[in-house]
Formats: sequence, structure tokens, C-alpha cells
Amino acid sequence: MISPKSAETRFADKSLPTTAALIAISVVLAWAIARLPLPAAVGLVVLPAILLLTLARPLFGLGVALLLGPFGALESVILGNPILDSGQIALMVTLLAWIGAGLARRRLAIPATTFNLPWLLFFFIAALSLLDAYAIAPGLAELLKWLEIALLVWLILDIAEWPTSSYPAVMRLSLAMLLLAGLVQALIGIWQFGLRGTGPEHFMVLDRFYRAYGTFEQPNPFGGYMNLTAMLALGTVMGLLAVWRERRRGRSGDDRLQSDHLRPFSGWLIYTLVCAVAASLGLVLSWSRGAWLGFLAGVAVLALFSTRHVRRGLGLLLVAAVMVSALLSFGATAGIGPARAVIDRLGGFRDEFTLGDVRGVDINDANFSVLERLAHWQAATDMARDDLWTGVGFGNYESAYADYALINFTAALGHAHNYYLNLLAEVGLPGLLAYMFFWLAVMGQSVWLIRRLAWPERGVAVGLLAAWVALAVHHLVDKLYVNNIYVHLGVMLGLLQLLVWPGFWVEDARGRQPDETGSRVG
Repeated sequence: MISPKSAETRFADKSLPTTAALIAISVVLAWAIARLPLPAAVGLVVLPAILLLTLARPLFGLGVALLLGPFGALESVILGNPILDSGQIALMVTLLAWIGAGLARRRLAIPATTFNLPWLLFFFIAALSLLDAYAIAPGLAELLKWLEIALLVWLILDIAEWPTSSYPAVMRLSLAMLLLAGLVQALIGIWQFGLRGTGPEHFMVLDRFYRAYGTFEQPNPFGGYMNLTAMLALGTVMGLLAVWRERRRGRSGDDRLQSDHLRPFSGWLIYTLVCAVAASLGLVLSWSRGAWLGFLAGVAVLALFSTRHVRRGLGLLLVAAVMVSALLSFGATAGIGPARAVIDRLGGFRDEFTLGDVRGVDINDANFSVLERLAHWQAATDMARDDLWTGVGFGNYESAYADYALINFTAALGHAHNYYLNLLAEVGLPGLLAYMFFWLAVMGQSVWLIRRLAWPERGVAVGLLAAWVALAVHHLVDKLYVNNIYVHLGVMLGLLQLLVWPGFWVEDARGRQPDETGSRVG
């Protein structure tokens, strides 16, 4: 009689083929690494490691997507418009890892947030506009951007609910990743402006420098991206300094207004301060008037909400405005080149915001860029006039432009250089109103949270609000949902929804503070 195999023997029999396969794969990989050129060998090692880490920790993949996203425009120049850039590939892998983890836990649900309804309203109206669009493909591409924004918000909130995670931990990691991605681009832009010594001739400013553009290949979207990082970093610095100030004063009675979720404190202060300075400098060096105008609006928000007393904030705002104006005026009067250049640069805004019929206007080198922008605004208003309720189709401005182009401005630039007119042309008045309702809801939620959050999370919320305002102002002269900036925005919106967790609020900052697993302690 033959006795049955023991469990250990059966396990050994099954594991032998697996072990042999792993050994064979290891040998092949080692041989390939030894034979391949160094860049390919590094990629062969690094890419599988990134994939495995993303599958285990989707937030790691999200950080990779944030870092790689801004390189999309550069990759298009080098590789010739690939279907997916590296940032989108990293994002797809991250989303699949998150969905797979949810299915494995048998828990995959859309978190209930204030974000959902306004987003759904705009998404629905934008989708309806494609029923009679010039082309479906560009509309689907724009819809995909907004779907990615929503998925990122839900991913961040869902991961914060995982048993192995927590709201403070996800908040810290999201904030750190957003700032790191911006810091990388800021350093590239600073290098391009004055350290590289060369650049595109049409980017030259001040006779010897070149406008910063990062890996965006254009200074204007780079400046808008820098605004998002600068506002978030400056707001966080403001929150950390508020905590530091109260601790220096030894006002223990105000402990309930503070939290210690951003720790170590000194490390966060140094990191955010470096990011704030670098991003602000990168923004200035982009020489983008739209970004400058957005920055001024964002700084006004920071000043207004820098204290819990609105009157003090208004006072600080007034003092800051007077000081900046005085410095620029003094510099221009004294003949300081950069100050005069900034005033001349900002002075051109008046001409660019003059609506009217540009047909028949004499064109020269001095006014061409202004007239080109106004011609696109005129084309957008003509599109809206022809179809006020449904527009020409979401993402279809460029497709419809040939039917509305002025004789001297036949080149479609991709958008109307005013996102509000662009939306009015593409999705009609209902779509524009839905878009404005979405961002007003986001800003309203930000203000609501600012009144309830403890420092330094209050500073994070103020920085987010300043970023929304800077984005809204910059959109008066540009479109910033390009080159994966919307991925950055999706994570920022997710960060805002994280702050709804009561553990960040004033009444829970001390005493009955939730621990990092969400349960009450104290």
C-alpha cells in the first residue's frame, strides 16, 4: 500500500517549478542587465521596482505620476506626440492598482463629498455638448481629463480610509508629493532663466536672460503651474509660522487652535519654505503676465486669511499692495532695469482686455500678439452667438475655428486664450455656468474649512484657496488644463477633501483629538 504524500511533500513538489522559474528569470535578467547599455539596464531594474511599489502602495505611483506629468510636453517634442506620455502611464497603473486593491478587499465605492455633485453637473453638460460636436475625439480627451480629476479625488479619500492608512498620513504624503513635483519644475526653470546661458531666441528678456518654461515648452502654462505650487507652499508656511509664533509666546491657552499633524515641525517648515521660494521665483522668471496677475490675486487671498480677523487681513493686504507698488515705482524711476521691465510687462494688460472687432485693424510687430489674442476671443464669441445653449462641442474650439477665423489669423492656437470664452464657445452658457458653479463650490468649501481648521492645516486650506483664485484669474488669458496640470489639480482637490476630516478642526485639535487611525483619544 502506497501512503499518500504528506502536506510538506506536496508543497515542495509544487514549489519546485516556481523556484526553478524564478531562478531562470533571475538569470535572464542578470544576463540582460550585463549586456544592455547603462540607461536600458537601469530602466530594466527601476521600472519593475516602481511597478511593484505602485501595486503595493498606490500613493507611491501617484507621486511618480505627479513628478512625470509635467514632462509630457517635452516627451511630445522628443518622441513625436505619443498616445500616452509617461505621466499618464504612471497614472493609469496607479488607478488600476487602487481599483485592484478595492476589488481584493471587496470594497470599492465612490466617497461622498461636496465635490461630487458640482463635478457631475459640469461633466454631464460637457458630455451632452458632444451630441452635436464637430469632432468626438477631442471632446472625449477633455472629458477624460475631468474624469481623471474625479478619480484622483476618490482615490485619495478611499486610501485614507484603509486600515493601514490614516487621514493625517495621506494628507502629509499628498502635500509633500505636490510640493516636490513643483520644486523639480521650479529648479529647472531657474536654471533655464539665468544659469544655462542659452535658450529659444523668442524667449529672451532683459537682453541676456531667457524666460523659464520648465518641461512645459511654454512659459505661460509653466507659470500657471508654478502658481499652484507657490500658493500651496506659501499657505503651508503661513500655517507653520502661526504655530511657531504661538509656541514662542508660550500661549498654552491657544493650544486648541493648533495641531501637530505636520511633523517633524522644523523639517516641514524648511521644506515648504524652500518650495515656496523656488516656486515663486520660477513664476516670476516665467515672465508670464497671466501668471503674475494670478500670483497677485493669490497673495491677496493669503494676506486676507492670514489671521482669523478679516480686518487685520485687509490691513495686511493694503500694506503689502502699497509696499509692492512703491518698490516697483521707485525702481522704475531710478532706472532699475528689472523694475521697469515688470511695469512695462504689466502695463500691456490694458490693451489685451479691450474687446472689439479687430477686422481691418493695421497689424505690425508691436501689436500682432495682442490682436491675435483678441481675434481668438472674437472667434469664440461668434461661436457662442451661433449656438449659445450647447456650443460647438467640448474640446472642439480648434475643430470649429476654421469656420470662424479672421482673414489674418487663420492658425488655430488650440484654445481662445480666455478659458471662460473658450467654454462659452464649446459647451454654451449652461456649461459655463456649471463650470463656474463647480469652482465656486470648491472655493466656498475652502472658506468653510478655513473657519474651522486648526493651524497649520488652516494654512494648507488658505494656500489651496489662493491657488484656486490664481487659477481663475490666469484663465482670463489662457487655458491651463494642459500637460497634466489637471492631474496636479486633482490631487489638490483630493487634499482639500481630506481636510474635511474632523480631526483637523479646531475643536478636535487638542483634548478629544482623533488618533491617526480615526478613533477618539483623550
